[in-house]
Amino acid sequence: MPPSPRHKNKTLTTLIAAVLGGIGLHRFYLYGLRDRFGWLHILAIPLSLGLMSAQPQAPQLFTALPLVLSVLIGCLEALVIGLTPDDKWDARHNTGSGRQSESHWILAVILVLTVGLGAMGLIALLARSFDLLFTGGAFG
Repeated sequence: MPPSPRHKNKTLTTLIAAVLGGIGLHRFYLYGLRDRFGWLHILAIPLSLGLMSAQPQAPQLFTALPLVLSVLIGCLEALVIGLTPDDKWDARHNTGSGRQSESHWILAVILVLTVGLGAMGLIALLARSFDLLFTGGAFG
């Protein structure tokens, strides 16, 4: 008899996506090392570093844009994961584990913090982009 698959905790996955979603760690936790989207998150780091070294005079917001977008996508993925109903989560990620997922209040706290930090990051990205595009960075 083969061993039952490992139970994947929705709260832990949401926390990993919120904190380390920019490097795709939550994708590797869910799908393993063969996940293409997880590797795209990791690819954002050398791509951003390469753009920064190739264009040192360019604003860092634009050269680090792949990493910035990867972090914002990680926040969005944390919200999608955390708001998935437990029964759908178990059907998708925990078939055959023999355990049921049960979300608690800590998941709600993680989601509220993720919404706040994601919104602040998105607003800061938009504000700095408009500053750089329309004033040439005159305000910072």
